Amino acid sequence: MSGEAGREVIFEVTRIGDAQRVAAIDTATGVEVVVQAPASAALADVRALALRKLERALKAESENTSPPPPRPGKLV
Repeated sequence: MSGEAGREVIFEVTRIGDAQRVAAIDTATGVEVVVQAPASAALADVRALALRKLERALKAESENTSPPPPRPGKLV
């Protein structure tokens, strides 16, 4: 499915008991967001919610050009 500006978005839907987990992944950047909803919620509505959340995350990422602050600890 295509998102804003013709981006390709992959949706992954997983049902866990009486809930569903929907991940939306932008193929160009690899940015992923996840939403959870009741299993009875309409799939189209939950996918639209995940797409809006992904668009917000992509916008925030493009506006934040500074590197992230250093985190405690070290990579091993």
